[in-house]
Amino acid sequence: MYREVIDNAKAKMVKTKEFYQRDMLSLRAGRANPQILDRITVDYYGTTTPLKQMGNINSPEPRLLTIALWDPKAIPLVEKAIQKSDLGMNPSNDGKLIRLVVPELNEERRKELTKVVRKGAEEAKVAMRNTRRDAMDQIKKLKKDSQITEDDQRKAEDELQKMTDAQIKDVDKIAAEKEKEIMEV
Repeated sequence: MYREVIDNAKAKMVKTKEFYQRDMLSLRAGRANPQILDRITVDYYGTTTPLKQMGNINSPEPRLLTIALWDPKAIPLVEKAIQKSDLGMNPSNDGKLIRLVVPELNEERRKELTKVVRKGAEEAKVAMRNTRRDAMDQIKKLKKDSQITEDDQRKAEDELQKMTDAQIKDVDKIAAEKEKEIMEV
């Protein structure tokens, strides 16, 4: 009976962790990585379109990204979207290709990025704790409605707590790896 509650909570926590992990992949760490453009969307003919669906994004050099759009008329729109983003990069184009030079991270920007990593990790952990709280409430309701025994309730709550601790530990590990990557010169 309570197994379903725990399984649903675990699925939500895993999704939260995966979302945080994807978010960290798109965070710039001094090297040109096409995934840093994943969050950028462009207002393309009245539709908000992810940049990665508008062309090919490559990294021909360690500190350079190139964007080859399928519709060259969209170049100004893409440039404007990149400038509005929090990436801090200025695009340049030759009429066919947009070039983004990834600037070297200075110490101040590295510290800012580690704060972003920590903030994201804390948000992920809060979301997981909220999921745990909701699941605990459901388990207490099952006990109150006499659908499970007190022993089952205690067992379910212990299992839920251990699972939450494990997921939070994973988020901390992802955050630590990303911070290390950012601070490495």
